[in-house]
Amino acid sequence: MLENSVRELRARFRMTQTDLAKSVGITRQTVGLIEKGDYAPSVVLAIKIAQTFETSVEEVFRINEKEVKKK
Repeated sequence: MLENSVRELRARFRMTQTDLAKSVGITRQTVGLIEKGDYAPSVVLAIKIAQTFETSVEEVFRINEKEVKKK
């Protein structure tokens, strides 16, 4: 399962879901789905999100190794 720290990073950068959505070219609803883990972004989108937060993709998105091993 893909986990992320988008919500925490948004809070640190004082951004709303709408702010983030506008900066990377998606809808606010998509940001919400990403934060909940219900939507896995494309590589390009993941890079755009990481760049918005001035960090690496690995700092924003990670695979839950426990979930992977169960499957």
